[in-house]
Amino acid sequence: MSMEEVVVVEYSEPSKTGFIGAIKKGFRGYVVWNARSTRSEYWWWTLFAFIVAIVAAVIDSAVFSTNVTTNIGPVSAIASIALFLPGLSVWIRRLHDTDRTGWWAWIVLIPIAGPIVSLVFMLLASKPGPTRWNNRIQ
Repeated sequence: MSMEEVVVVEYSEPSKTGFIGAIKKGFRGYVVWNARSTRSEYWWWTLFAFIVAIVAAVIDSAVFSTNVTTNIGPVSAIASIALFLPGLSVWIRRLHDTDRTGWWAWIVLIPIAGPIVSLVFMLLASKPGPTRWNNRIQ
């Protein structure tokens, strides 16, 4: 008789992440693609990115006299570049949390229907239990 090794992977439900925690996890895992992000992490990150974009546009308007609606100033450009990879990573990890591959992110390129489908995916509850992407950013 041979002894078989049994590997048990424990899965614990994620706790709710607050605003600051989501920002920390977003920057800490900015190139971690094979993990999961909860719905709260995604939406807190989205709020953070929105606030940064507004503040950057106001600074560009005040300091560099750029028109907020038509021109992007240097502060907005730097903020966009700085938040691009972390935002993309959080988005893909959110797809993983609903047990979808990150390739679903490409759906936003389909006019009208693509962004709607992506929004629905972001609003769906997390898949309980293990998925193909069990890791979480600490």
